[in-house]
Amino acid sequence: MPNSQSTPGIAAGRLESQAYQDNFTDLHPRLDDHEALVAADRCYFCHDAPCMEACPTTIDIPLFIRQIATGTAESAAMTILNQNILGGMCARVCPTETLCEEVCVRETAEGKPVEIGRLQRYATDTVMGAHPFTRAAATGKTIAVVGAGPAGLSAAHRLAMHGHDVVMYDARSKAGGLNEFGIASYKSVDGFATREVDWLLSIGGITVKLGQALGNGLQLDELSKRYDAVFLAIGLTGVNALRCDGEDKDGVLDAVDFIEELRQSSDLNTLPVGRHVVVIGGGMTAVDAAVQAKLLGAEDVSLVYRRGRDRMNASPFEQDLAASKGVRIITHAAPKAVHGNGAVAEIEFAYTQDGPDGLTETGETFRLKADQVMKAIGQRLGDANGLDLDGNKIAVTDTGRTSRNGVWAGGDCASGGDDLTVTAVAEGRDAAQDIHATLMGG
Repeated sequence: MPNSQSTPGIAAGRLESQAYQDNFTDLHPRLDDHEALVAADRCYFCHDAPCMEACPTTIDIPLFIRQIATGTAESAAMTILNQNILGGMCARVCPTETLCEEVCVRETAEGKPVEIGRLQRYATDTVMGAHPFTRAAATGKTIAVVGAGPAGLSAAHRLAMHGHDVVMYDARSKAGGLNEFGIASYKSVDGFATREVDWLLSIGGITVKLGQALGNGLQLDELSKRYDAVFLAIGLTGVNALRCDGEDKDGVLDAVDFIEELRQSSDLNTLPVGRHVVVIGGGMTAVDAAVQAKLLGAEDVSLVYRRGRDRMNASPFEQDLAASKGVRIITHAAPKAVHGNGAVAEIEFAYTQDGPDGLTETGETFRLKADQVMKAIGQRLGDANGLDLDGNKIAVTDTGRTSRNGVWAGGDCASGGDDLTVTAVAEGRDAAQDIHATLMGG
């Protein structure tokens, strides 16, 4: 975490060792067998299931819940994994409260949905020991997948299933993408992200090459010549700037860097955190950073967003989670300046309001004491490598085709979907299906 060790007010070891273990336990523990049967029994098994329509990977949710109810959890897992090979991680991190569970008939009627996410985890956990899929006969085709996050892993697995050879590149020292580096630790405990990647790769036919990225050891022109197809799952690499005075001071950092360091830490007691922490943003990354700062022992944590709560990308569940952990949520405030002598000491905000001219400042300002400020105001695409853009993302068709023949893209770097793990998995899967059909003359 840059500039953290030398900044006054930022320190490690704020809590007793046991407190770290207690604070970072599993947010939604796995259901036991009896709990799973009870939860499954609440499902109406709707014929026109709204939950299935709300799932970006279109898992047959009533079917897999019925399979759990009849004691065949392994079959339920296959129903899930045929549509979503990262169903285990999605069960842990997917915002089910705004997707499948939000439209559950039980939610509509009673205000308490079927626990679809926890049932999905129960099912997928049963097959994590051995890989249940086998490869088709070799096709002789080789595809390059650039980016080993959810979209890249999903595409690589589906392509390997079809008998293609896959070479998957990633800039980091470990595969997994945001599942490994970018989500709150309490959502994925006990190294599950790493275990899931190892399990996925055990299908065979996928070679992983780490420490290589487009522009750093890889060129799109060369990849297009060497491989029969290329799938880009390069994510978003840059964090947007605050665009206010003083944001270069010590103690101002990107929330994604904070989360990454925490996720990769083997001893949270050594991870420094501020006494007074301010997180700027309104999405799930902002909530993850704010909550984890509080769990690490920060005395006060404020999450500040420029619009109202109803405009925050973080779901009401995530907002309530933050509040329950002691995070103060301040809305309608935009950063104006970071104050301090070399290191941040305060951050100044302007009150804002929504009106006919959009978001405007009211003319009133206030300051928050801060020795650590985290930016979580969105990320941006790096080099588009000459591909057409849709806004600030790579323009793609419904099946992930880019403006360049033989190159597909999916996940956060591509236009079209929400920046969610489950959406990235669906885009990787669908692009792989189109790549397969194209290469085999379909």
